[in-house]
Amino acid sequence: MCMVCFYCLYYIVVSLCIGLFRVHEINSLLAPFDYTTQPSWQNPKYLVGVISTEVTYVLGGLVFAWIVEEWVWDYAITVTLLHIAMTVAVMSDFPSAEHWWIALGSGLVMMIFGGQLLAYKLFRSNFVYPAELQNF
Repeated sequence: MCMVCFYCLYYIVVSLCIGLFRVHEINSLLAPFDYTTQPSWQNPKYLVGVISTEVTYVLGGLVFAWIVEEWVWDYAITVTLLHIAMTVAVMSDFPSAEHWWIALGSGLVMMIFGGQLLAYKLFRSNFVYPAELQNF
């Protein structure tokens, strides 16, 4: 369920970014997996990739908090590892671009902190604290 939500969010965000930046030479189906674009703040194709990745990770953390209610960090790491595996499968190569790893890592951190914080605020009564485990 979380993988489907993640990629639905990704394609919605990348479509919006393509429209906002008026980028025509991008393959929107491969956009989540493309790490070969040269990093440049002047390159709209690169901006579409980076912005859509970061926005998807932030929104994904919030959606995961709503879906799983707790343990958002576990789902975030699992989805990211599966995304890396799918990237290797789709691109037939292991991503070696530093900018891709930095974007992925910062997105993961934002997903974990944002999602976990929202889950704590919304579902505080569902969380199990270590002191309660002693009486279990």
